Amino acid sequence: MNFQDFYHPPQKIPYSFEIFPPKDEKGAATLFQALKELSVFNPIFTSVTYGAMGSTQDLTRDLALRIQKELQLRTAFHFTCVGSNRTSVREYVERLKQEGLNLVVALRGDPPNGVSHFIKQEDGFLYANELVTYLREIGGFSIAVAGYPEGHIEAPNKEIDLINLKRKVDAGADIVITQLFFNNRDYFDFVDRARKIGIKIPIIPGIMPIQNLKQIEKITKMCGASIPRDLHQQLIQSDGDVQRALEIGIQHAREQCRDLITRGVPGIHFYTLNKSHSTRRIIESL
Repeated sequence: MNFQDFYHPPQKIPYSFEIFPPKDEKGAATLFQALKELSVFNPIFTSVTYGAMGSTQDLTRDLALRIQKELQLRTAFHFTCVGSNRTSVREYVERLKQEGLNLVVALRGDPPNGVSHFIKQEDGFLYANELVTYLREIGGFSIAVAGYPEGHIEAPNKEIDLINLKRKVDAGADIVITQLFFNNRDYFDFVDRARKIGIKIPIIPGIMPIQNLKQIEKITKMCGASIPRDLHQQLIQSDGDVQRALEIGIQHAREQCRDLITRGVPGIHFYTLNKSHSTRRIIESL
């Protein structure tokens, strides 16, 4: 299975979801209930992340397999350069292939808390394009990579960031999934600039329905995304009203998705934060 097969040509707008491994059994139960509720929308895949230094790598694999087995949902496995070298990568991904996982989201990954810059392992990888190249050498995988409409937080400027994306695409990526954004103008500008330098593969917009102000301020600070002033002001005015903030997030994401679909995006990737309510309501309204 190739990521591109999901988008050429879509009979209707294809949806995919991103989740992360829960910390305990209670969290796992909540996650599986959320996925059951979202499964009615027939997602093309569900991507499973893992933490800094590969801290949940085995949990990610086990969760991805469990989702495929118990919920019959196709899964994509996140894999980063962090804490990995060529030997460990080959051993690990060969096991993934044997277990039927062949969709990989290849990322550089973030340095662990307290570390200011990324340090590669001996015989490891410094950049995601190197990981993509190596996965292609191993063979048997379809590969998604990340794109940053507002530029990667570590990139000096958007132009250099886009050149780095081109390296990942030229190394063998099949699709690009974008970082979250709240202004569609950033996405369409990103796509236009990518096409001009020869990036032709599908670029899938990543949408995160806002859950609450504190959480989204933390997330955007970490990833370098921005919250439009009007949206931010609405959240501030919700003044701790959790339900109001949730409704603001749903409404904004709904408007984003309607505009994206009208303008012909290949699909939409939802960052669910392991919850179904907001994503479900948005898709139902579309």
